[in-house]
Amino acid sequence: PLAQVGSGRPPASKPCAIAAAMLYRLVAIAALSATGCSGSSVGAEVAANPIRKVVNLLQAMQKKVESEGEKEKALYEKFMCYCKSGTSDLSASISAADDKIPQVNSAIEAAEGKLAQTKEDLKSAQEDRASAKKAMAEATALREKEAAAYAAEKAEADTNI
Repeated sequence: PLAQVGSGRPPASKPCAIAAAMLYRLVAIAALSATGCSGSSVGAEVAANPIRKVVNLLQAMQKKVESEGEKEKALYEKFMCYCKSGTSDLSASISAADDKIPQVNSAIEAAEGKLAQTKEDLKSAQEDRASAKKAMAEATALREKEAAAYAAEKAEADTNI
């Protein structure tokens, strides 16, 4: 438990207030111990006094805590600025994406229709190719039959002459 400083006790939720209360106690102790020394040896005893060392350490710690607090405050303000501006940027990109959804859906439907048409065209082209091959085979067979008949007729005609 800390001793009361001033009229009231420092709140336990504020570390800076607690450190300040401890600092005040140590300064008071250091002041009381320094008054009991003679004037010529005060400088040497204060420099070697362990309480003075603790007071100096606490003062350095207080400065460090205050500087870290300022840095944290600056980082927090930067973060909050990012949050405020980032929210508007994100909502703008979301609304742009929402506006783009119907266009993308219509492009997908058009591509699916084109794919179906291309598949139908491929199927009909394959059927036409198969029928053309069949017609060529029939025509070739007919020409070979006619060529054989002509050759037989010519051979007969040549023998009769």
